[in-house]
Amino acid sequence: MTKDRMLDAIVIGGGHNGLVNACYLARAGLRTVLLERRPLVGGATITEELVPGYHFTTFSYAISLLRPEVVHELGLVEHGLMTMPLTTTFQPGWNGEHLLLGADSWENFHEIARHSPSDAEAARDLGRLLARCSRALKPWVDRIPPDITSDAPEELAARAELQEYADRLAPDVREMIERMMASSAAEILDEWFETDLVKAMYASSGIIGSRCSPHSVESGLVWLFHKLGDYDGVPGQWGFHKGGNGGFSQVLARAFEAAGGEIRTDAPVARVLYGDGVAEGVELEDGTVLRAGTVVSALDPRQTFTRLVDPADLPTDLVTHLREYRFQGTAAKVNFALSELPVFPTLGRREDIFRGFTNIGPSIGYLEEAFADCRAGRFSRRPFLDCCVQSTVDPDMAPPGSHVMSCFVMYAPYHLAEGSWSEEGPRLADTVEETLEEFFPGFRDLVIHREVVTPLDIERTIGLSEGNIFAGELFASQLFLHRPAPGWNQYATPIPGYYQCGSGTHPGGCVTGGPGRLAARRILADRALPLP
Repeated sequence: MTKDRMLDAIVIGGGHNGLVNACYLARAGLRTVLLERRPLVGGATITEELVPGYHFTTFSYAISLLRPEVVHELGLVEHGLMTMPLTTTFQPGWNGEHLLLGADSWENFHEIARHSPSDAEAARDLGRLLARCSRALKPWVDRIPPDITSDAPEELAARAELQEYADRLAPDVREMIERMMASSAAEILDEWFETDLVKAMYASSGIIGSRCSPHSVESGLVWLFHKLGDYDGVPGQWGFHKGGNGGFSQVLARAFEAAGGEIRTDAPVARVLYGDGVAEGVELEDGTVLRAGTVVSALDPRQTFTRLVDPADLPTDLVTHLREYRFQGTAAKVNFALSELPVFPTLGRREDIFRGFTNIGPSIGYLEEAFADCRAGRFSRRPFLDCCVQSTVDPDMAPPGSHVMSCFVMYAPYHLAEGSWSEEGPRLADTVEETLEEFFPGFRDLVIHREVVTPLDIERTIGLSEGNIFAGELFASQLFLHRPAPGWNQYATPIPGYYQCGSGTHPGGCVTGGPGRLAARRILADRALPLP
């Protein structure tokens, strides 16, 4: 590409939302180039072979909230999309006790009934209610939200439609949604269950990736957010892409290139160019200038508004809001190459217990203690671990008989009270090993290789501010009407022609593709182009 070539659109950042957005623009006939600063596309959705034969999902590790519309509208199956179900949830407890849930609802009922018959009934009823809540919210997850700062007739009508829709919901669904938006996960779970192991299993969805504990009021909404996805039409279920999340990114890359788009890696953007307040293109760090009338940032709000453009050129209220926007990353990853599967003492050498997620967090008290360390500015001495042995689902992730294990670690605050992450990273990995050894005796002897990814590593490697995996906390003040800021939640920015499409926009984080898709709809509407 030459310096003088004029493009229709430039997308900054090759994460999955940037790829999704670029796919839609290219399919609409726009000459589109995607710029990625790293040697490979995918952002947080990558797979790396760090040890010969062992493939690691370095950052994110599963797919659930991926919007079905993205799959169908972009024809991703034609480009190799291949997702597989993560069928189990394994919750180890103390002294060999455990919960092992799978795809069979009847078996799950009896598994929970081993601990409490009333909890089994409550789990069945709660599961049905949460599925109804998920379906009720779906129409608003998949549309551009209203602008609460505007008195334009179309915005007033959109807000009225939102209120009318909420008023028509079944009373129990509306009450549960309102409750989860205003109450802690622990408070809700105390009303439904009596067994701590069961409560802890549900509570983990309310804290994952977020600076909150089960008793923090924000945890109810985080829990609700994680119920908004589905796998193969089953609300709240999760899947894994063949070849890891990097396999999914490659599917998107093929779809983009098939539509005529161009990917440029090792192409870090220094700044967005705009004259007379209108976007004109970008300048790369090597001085190369690319011109286009539409520029889209798939980066997080801090990068989009304070690094790529001059904050002095933005409205004061937006800049003030962004200064208060909470990233506060609190999650790390430790990935293991293992010689064989771990063994849980009371279950023996069963592979089926690892065909989904393994949650190390046997009680609400355990999770609260882990968060207390975070509040004190240190990583959890007994962390909550959300683990996945992906090689049980996709054997090609590791050599025959061997395995890879991805561990999401809570809590690991970006801002440490003492020391630095260069010092604390290896100690965190040691702590994760010790925790796994406690529940799976002999685990240490299975470790061939380990990789630790701290919040600082996440920030430095893939550009997510403070290492927040959601590009900003999934709290009420930063979702829907407020993501990333009131008045700027519809993907445009104050600079005409400059747009945002990262996870810091609606509907939010996780591997959804929703921000990329909805931003494309806004861009194409502004250009008076039909949707592909």
